[in-house]
Order: sequence, then structure tokens, then C-alpha cells
Amino acid sequence: MLSSDTYLWLKALHVIAVISWMAGMLYLPRLFVYHTQVARRSEASELFKVMERRLLKAIMTPAAIVAWALGLVMAVEGGLFAAHWFHVKLLLVVLMTLSHVFLVRCKNDFAADRNRHSEKFYRMVNEVPTLLMIGVVILVITKAF
Repeated sequence: MLSSDTYLWLKALHVIAVISWMAGMLYLPRLFVYHTQVARRSEASELFKVMERRLLKAIMTPAAIVAWALGLVMAVEGGLFAAHWFHVKLLLVVLMTLSHVFLVRCKNDFAADRNRHSEKFYRMVNEVPTLLMIGVVILVITKAF
């Protein structure tokens, strides 16, 4: 059993990790939008490839791992697996993680100069993390059911 102070520190670190993850989840598709607007193998394209890789490796993926790890610890400690709202929240976080994996695949396609999607596609993809985040926040704050 964690002390209440330890739990609060874990919660603070979890929120920091989630914010970092979400920043990347919102920014990476925007980079893809801009990346579609430049010629393949151009200097600008190569710069976007570096930015996309670094965002994923240095921020998004580590933040996602920390968010998941701390979230699971807090869920176990808080007995949240019995709560119905938490089941829905967990489903949304799984969908966020699948979105993350999809963005990794898109990054890999750009890195290999084989992107198949349009600027409009990435503009729509950019909305998915936003909608998932809204759902998660509402569930965490209201514990609706």
C-alpha cells in the first residue's frame, strides 16, 4: 500500500507524462501535414524525418510508457479496476495507444519515402487523439458511472 504522499507524487508524474504524450500525439500528425507538402528526398523532407523520429523516440514513446506504468500502479492501488467508468477510460487509453502505433507506422513510411496518405488524411488523423483525450478527461473528472 502506497502512502498518500507517494500516491500524489505518482499522480503528478502521471499527469506530466500524459501531457507530454498528448503534446506529441497532437503535434506529430501536424508534422505529417507539413511533410506531405514538400518534395520527397528534399532537404525539407529530410528535416521533417529527423523531427518526426526525435519526437517519437525522445518524447512520445517514453511518455506513453511512463503514463501507462504509473496509471496501472495507481489503478491497482486505488482499486479502480472495479469501476465501470475506469473500464471505458482504459478502452480509450488503449485506443490512444493504437493511435500512437499507427503514427509510428506513418513515420516509418515517411522515413522510407513511401507515404501514401494526403494532407487532408493527416488533418483528420490529428483529431483522433483530441477526441480520445476529451473522453478520458471527462471520465476521470466526473467518474460518470
